[in-house]
Amino acid sequence: MEQDERELLLTAAWMFARHGQELRALTLCEALHEDSPRDGIAAAALADLLLGERRADEALRALREADFPSELRRAEALLETRALAMLGRKADAERRWKRYLNSAKGKERNWVG
Repeated sequence: MEQDERELLLTAAWMFARHGQELRALTLCEALHEDSPRDGIAAAALADLLLGERRADEALRALREADFPSELRRAEALLETRALAMLGRKADAERRWKRYLNSAKGKERNWVG
């Protein structure tokens, strides 16, 4: 699939999600992820929708398969933290968020200490 096609499908998924049609958005994001599981942008969109469906194990798997651009590191950390917490893995969720806060991108946002 070409990049412009991927962008169009991702935009359509976003529009579906914004207008209460999460199942259609999820279907598009699953197709994008299946086509390119390493695409961090599609994986983040898919994970967010999966978490909304309480499918944390699938969201975590999608996140861990993907490569995230630096501008999405915070989204990656937040989504992974949410998935771990939803799975009842509180200590892992806390460690994941702290790892982000201690990273170069997270240090500037770390008001905890």
